[in-house]
Amino acid sequence: MDEVKIFIKSLDPVMQKKVVFNLQKAREVNDPRLFKKLIHEIWEFRIRYENTNIRLLAFWDTHTKALVICATGFIKKSQKTPNSEIAKAIEIRKKYLNPGK
Repeated sequence: MDEVKIFIKSLDPVMQKKVVFNLQKAREVNDPRLFKKLIHEIWEFRIRYENTNIRLLAFWDTHTKALVICATGFIKKSQKTPNSEIAKAIEIRKKYLNPGK
């Protein structure tokens, strides 16, 4: 999604490569250190580069049953994922799955 593309492009080029590498790795390997269910229907891509924790929140496209859509991205600054980011991902999911509502 556009918001995530903008977020990834805002990162340092080395961080961008790490994000892309981990996204591709998560497609091939089921590793909860890289991709795990966070809450409700929201999943979390977990990328760590040096001392920076990068998170991309995602959800499954229930129409295709296969595609994971990244809803939002952010630098995680504490142990807990911010509720505001989770709420944003839930709202994006609702709009994506029900575009006319």
